[in-house]
Amino acid sequence: MIGRLNHVAIAVRDLAAAAASYRSTLGADVSEPIDQPEHGVRVIFVNLPNAKIELLEPLGPDSPIARFLDKNADGGMHHVCYEVDDIIAARDRLRLAGARIIGSGEPKIGAHGKPVLFLHPKDFQGTLVELEQA
Repeated sequence: MIGRLNHVAIAVRDLAAAAASYRSTLGADVSEPIDQPEHGVRVIFVNLPNAKIELLEPLGPDSPIARFLDKNADGGMHHVCYEVDDIIAARDRLRLAGARIIGSGEPKIGAHGKPVLFLHPKDFQGTLVELEQA
């Protein structure tokens, strides 16, 4: 069902500083910031040959990333994102298998402009999983 790894997301307190670090220290190709108010985050993508790193900064104190940073003061890995060919079929199959979809279960549009869903970390060995329509 899952396809290629799309990105690994890392929560950060200061997006500009994190982007500068990836750019200057690692020589990475870093995108411009994208605000995602419906997800409560501002994101930057670090483009790699085979996937991306998504750097996430909270847009406000109610952001899920702000809550994550409250628990993990230095930031860190937040989630992994896998591509799926059909997000609705994937959701339905996962539900039948007993996996929990976070939120209403209806896909939202993610930072790549494609439908996404999040799966509960307790169902995936403590890792928050994002599925993105390929």
